[in-house]
Amino acid sequence: MTNELQKEIIQLKEEKNAIILAHNYQPKEIQEIADFLGDSLELCNKAAEVEDRDIIVFCGVDFMAETAYMLNPDKKVLIPDIDAECPMAHMLTGEQVREAKAKYPDAAVCLYVNSLGEAKAESDILCTSGNVKKVVASIEQDTILFGPDTNLGEFVQPFTDKKIIPIPGDGHCYVHKLFHKEDIEDARKKYPGVDILIHPESNKEVQELADYVLSTGGMLAHVKNSPNKEFVIGTEVDMITRLKSECPDKTYYPLLEGAICGTMKLHTLEKVRDCLINEEPKVIVPEDIAKKSIAAVERMLEASK
Repeated sequence: MTNELQKEIIQLKEEKNAIILAHNYQPKEIQEIADFLGDSLELCNKAAEVEDRDIIVFCGVDFMAETAYMLNPDKKVLIPDIDAECPMAHMLTGEQVREAKAKYPDAAVCLYVNSLGEAKAESDILCTSGNVKKVVASIEQDTILFGPDTNLGEFVQPFTDKKIIPIPGDGHCYVHKLFHKEDIEDARKKYPGVDILIHPESNKEVQELADYVLSTGGMLAHVKNSPNKEFVIGTEVDMITRLKSECPDKTYYPLLEGAICGTMKLHTLEKVRDCLINEEPKVIVPEDIAKKSIAAVERMLEASK
């Protein structure tokens, strides 16, 4: 049931000609007022299609809102809480990418979309956990500098003959690092015969024990298409919120109840309302960085088709 604050946001959204984009890791009350929910790739695609709205409210983390701005420099891009930063994205600087390029001048640079604009500006192409196989396959060079997520680089390596070199070498998502092989083993005992889905940001030993390694968009597609009725979900816990909404006739068990992204949860209904009223905080990427980055974003979207 829509509460009064949600109704106020929906009315403001109409008055301001705004669209609300939200990541799958947002809490239930935010998911309910979003115009579009998705994973990083789906949100990139949706941001690229926004034409008839004046304002984009991005309920996600900083790099996602930055990408939306790069794709829509003529629109106001707002983020309800300016402190909603992705720790992984901040593990890779533009300088680190430049240093790696100097060391491997013949290599292509493929960065996870979970990167800041200054790093994206040094890349040839971006990827997400949902399209990384396609993106890597589209790259001509035999050597790829890949960052910041080391686990995603390890995930895609068996699917290509190209050599993937991680930068900075220890980039990671602190939420997915919470999963350990013992959690998979415990889930097997507790839920025998149930599919265990894990995200590729998790450690390799965890991926190897799971039944499927999927992006959040991939998890949703798997659940929708599977004849099975029960699933263990190994990613941020609010992915289950999305799954329950889309497939309410199935049962979900979190691999870890404590798999919570604190920065994703900084957005609240009050902050969404206030940012629509005040049209602040704005997300702005410096023009030189945006111009350098947009080509890598567009190459990713093209390779994903």
